Amino acid sequence: MRMQTFTPGACRHFVATALFLGAAVSLTACGEQRGTDVAVGSSTTTPSSSPSSPGASPYVEPGTIDGAPHNGDNNAYRRSGEMSPASARDAQKEADRIEPVLKRLWGQKKWDPKSVRAALLELGYEEERTGPKGERLGGTLTVRKMYPRFEVDHNVTPEGALIGIRVHDDACVTAFVQKTNFEVKTNGPFMETGCFEPPYGH
Repeated sequence: MRMQTFTPGACRHFVATALFLGAAVSLTACGEQRGTDVAVGSSTTTPSSSPSSPGASPYVEPGTIDGAPHNGDNNAYRRSGEMSPASARDAQKEADRIEPVLKRLWGQKKWDPKSVRAALLELGYEEERTGPKGERLGGTLTVRKMYPRFEVDHNVTPEGALIGIRVHDDACVTAFVQKTNFEVKTNGPFMETGCFEPPYGH
């Protein structure tokens, strides 16, 4: 068996070639994502690169999703109060009572507050009355115009009626009927607006 011998110059050439090839392999692998421990028969895909999403706010209130910091505090006026189970049941009974009336009015294209109020008074509700300081003096029903909304360069009040029925101190029926649809739901009262959900941009 004949031994191969290397001269010092040949050794330097061999080492330089090995280093060059090692660097080339490392550079071609740069930027690739490689799967490891792949099960037999499975396939791997390299996700396409996409711009990273902006970092989350350093403070997010518990229960807030995709909201700005203090979003919950800023919108507290839009949260309804809690209803007791008994009050919630009573509110649902009233909601079930007025829903067919609103459905009929909507089918007849009668969604103005005057027509809606008259139809609900026929069910035996009384209009809610308040004193000079906003104190409630009796009655449970309030029917009013829709909230105005800003369009292009001015406010527009859409056709339709908002309905609020105070069932108990902690329970309301809130509804609306308008050209496109109608809705009836139950909720606790709102901090500043009673049975009516306040508009945005408060």
